[in-house]
Amino acid sequence: MTYKTGSIGEFMKWTKSVVADPAADDAAPKRWFDSDATAAKALGAQVSAEAMVKLLSEQNLALLHLIASGRFASMSELAAQTHRAASNLSRTLKKLREAGIVDFDKGPDKSLVPRLTARRVTLNLDLVGTSSAVAVEPAGSDSERRNAHQR
Repeated sequence: MTYKTGSIGEFMKWTKSVVADPAADDAAPKRWFDSDATAAKALGAQVSAEAMVKLLSEQNLALLHLIASGRFASMSELAAQTHRAASNLSRTLKKLREAGIVDFDKGPDKSLVPRLTARRVTLNLDLVGTSSAVAVEPAGSDSERRNAHQR
């Protein structure tokens, strides 16, 4: 996905030019950021819309709800509650992490415990072109995510 970096003033100038000439929007990137670092953080790993649809299966959505509830203390407890083999669960969580949906915290005995880092996933499907996009909305501040996991 292409993006542009610039100041708020530059973005406002571009917006005014599009209002005056809507055709100017056709070649412009759809995402604007104040810096490349912000863009990298926001865009994370790029995942195709098709891959995201497959990743967000009914079984994996149930897994994400359980992770959000925080009713487990370790990966083995999570595997038992989801009736999944540890290797299968680990593989799924790795894909969810790459998509920017989960991350891991240190649990008891330095084990890794998954936590939800995204609140919403949006698929923007271009039905006639090639500009489909996936956006992952962060769950909130780090303290909100820690508090949600501790419940």
